[in-house]
Amino acid sequence: MDRQALFEQIQRKQSYLCIGLDSDIQKIPRHLLKYEDPVLEFNRQIIAATHDLCVAYKPNLAFYEANGAEGWQTLEQTMQFIPSEVFTIADAKRGDIGNTSSLYARAFFERLAFDAVTVAPYMGADSVQPFLDFDDKWVILLALTSNSGSADFQLSRLENGQPLYEKVMQRAQEWAHPDQLMYVVGATHPEHIADIRRIAPDHFLLVPGVGAQGGDLQAISRFGFNAHCGLLVNASRSILFAGNGEDFAAKARAAALELQEQMAQLLNDYFQ
Repeated sequence: MDRQALFEQIQRKQSYLCIGLDSDIQKIPRHLLKYEDPVLEFNRQIIAATHDLCVAYKPNLAFYEANGAEGWQTLEQTMQFIPSEVFTIADAKRGDIGNTSSLYARAFFERLAFDAVTVAPYMGADSVQPFLDFDDKWVILLALTSNSGSADFQLSRLENGQPLYEKVMQRAQEWAHPDQLMYVVGATHPEHIADIRRIAPDHFLLVPGVGAQGGDLQAISRFGFNAHCGLLVNASRSILFAGNGEDFAAKARAAALELQEQMAQLLNDYFQ
């Protein structure tokens, strides 16, 4: 999916919502445990209830890999439930020496047919390049993440006073153009969004941390929008676990709808 197709979906749905499929078997409604694959059934109902309100789904690989071979099968089957027009992100945070990254890229782009994969940049260009060798696929590079530990390295300053994450973002723009490269920018750092937009005016930003982590959607949108919207704002737990009874999918839809309606208003205010 190219940048224009993604923007057209955002316009059509009046949404830039990404739903993280962090489907923890210890948190899903207990009545689903009667199914042969409870997580798959949970994902199926979540996707059926929300696919018209979001533009992307982002399975977090940890929640599937923890279940071994069965978890990988769950992930493969989950991908089949996602409509073809919805952007798909493998939240894998990979990044290794070139030949290893090549195999990771094949796994996510060929075997599972994701549109994008999250990649850690700190091994440098040769660890990222194999993911960029695939046409019509995206790298989403970790830039400034939403966790408290982001201050340990990402916000540390170089000798010239520049934050390390800014250096990473600037260097990465030498590797790929905005039709291949996005950045992860945590919603818990809204004070940095304007600076990030200055560094990367044309790129999409994947913004986790709205919902359970308390990110400010209005602030993120005000400083983060560009001509193509330029934002995919992720919510996971606040939608997935909005309810824990037999009506969990309806509760998830209601939580997603609340965010989508806010996004529609923000898009209207910006693009009118």
